[in-house]
Amino acid sequence: MSKSFDVIVLGGGPAGYVCAIRAAQLGLATAVVEKDKLGGVCVNIGCIPTKALLYSALVANTIAHEAKGLGISVSEVATDYGVAMKRSRRVSEQNSKGVGFLMKKNDITVITGAGTLQPGKKVAVGSDVYTATKGVVIATGSRVLGIPPAGLDLDGKTIISSDDALFLEQAPESLAVVGAGAVGCEFADIFNAFGSKITLIEALPRILPLEDADSSETVAKSFKKRKITTMAGAMVKSTTITDAGAALAVDAGGKSHTVEVEVVLVAAGRAVNTESIGLEAVGIELDERGFIKVDRASLQTGVKGYYAIGDVAGPPMLAHKGSREGTVVAERLAGQTPHAIWYDNIPRVTYCHPEVASIGLTEDECREQGLDYQVGKFPFSANGRARASNATDGFVKIIRDKAYGEILGAHIVGADASEMIHELAVARQNEFTVEEIDLAVHAHPTLSEAVAEAVLDSMGRVIHT
Repeated sequence: MSKSFDVIVLGGGPAGYVCAIRAAQLGLATAVVEKDKLGGVCVNIGCIPTKALLYSALVANTIAHEAKGLGISVSEVATDYGVAMKRSRRVSEQNSKGVGFLMKKNDITVITGAGTLQPGKKVAVGSDVYTATKGVVIATGSRVLGIPPAGLDLDGKTIISSDDALFLEQAPESLAVVGAGAVGCEFADIFNAFGSKITLIEALPRILPLEDADSSETVAKSFKKRKITTMAGAMVKSTTITDAGAALAVDAGGKSHTVEVEVVLVAAGRAVNTESIGLEAVGIELDERGFIKVDRASLQTGVKGYYAIGDVAGPPMLAHKGSREGTVVAERLAGQTPHAIWYDNIPRVTYCHPEVASIGLTEDECREQGLDYQVGKFPFSANGRARASNATDGFVKIIRDKAYGEILGAHIVGADASEMIHELAVARQNEFTVEEIDLAVHAHPTLSEAVAEAVLDSMGRVIHT
């Protein structure tokens, strides 16, 4: 094996492997150093297996709650989390093998082992040292993190992480989910469908606290209908391990509560993987939050020839953000001048049911910034396709600049929100106004008609409400 490459990528997750593929496409001799499975957290213990489980949850809920009304008779609905889990593992393994295939297809050298950075654009793996002539790209990702102050030290049995949850053989009878961001809401959805009694605990005033307040409220109402207990503005003060599981002392709104459950899932907090990779030896610095300091435009660290992408380079900690950063760095290393990433236009998605997707500013952020804006909103309950599909929960909300029609933010809650958000992402990326979106004829009947109606509502011209 050659020990000299144009580009060496440290980490084979969505940021790293995409960077490697793009670099190879551009004619650069490329190597990826990966100590575990190709595909990283997203493919193996993140995005992909959770979406497989969420699909199982959707089917279970549809059969249990909608089949009869759809003219389908089902004598009994029995769920088995272990079977769903094994299917999710097969899906993940297939995707990981797919990344391996792409490495071979693009003549990328995969070096198995833990890499350590060295000065002079070098990476040591065991006793071997490899050199990059153009650049070393750090894409080592992140991992789950417990919350020790509340006694929530992960033990993999009673206090578990989202990683652990993906390998359970059966759903617990009762589950407390600590942290109601995207991960927490997705696992609350999954285990509720498989029969667990769920308590969802969030320290901030509402679940999905980074999303628009209307989106959070809609998901909270949907969860309540499904008998998922939500405690927002609640802090876990202490944890006691019991014979039956765990007892959480929770302070919610100044009142003390005891939540007794079989299992606690900690869905709050991630730590970036920057330890023991040689940052100090090279002189690469971290910022005050522990992310690698990079120039946001070039993604180069403070040391020439070393780049950082993905979770280690700072938020948002999303696979698709890391992948785009990987493409940008590869093109820069090949001498191109790629478009700068507009970080404010990266879609955010929570895949619980109903789904939540958004880009840009929330209404609260527009208000805090003193912007002169107009809101357009259209409920799926008024959309023909949504009614036909029993998918009437949610809405499309568009926030536009009042004077010029610029899209400041867009928020979708409902079935297929994760797919629909991209129309608005493309529009916003290309600086389309709401008037220009209105010019595009939307097929009928589709859920996407709600986007067109929300646009009209922002201009005071809504048709169907």
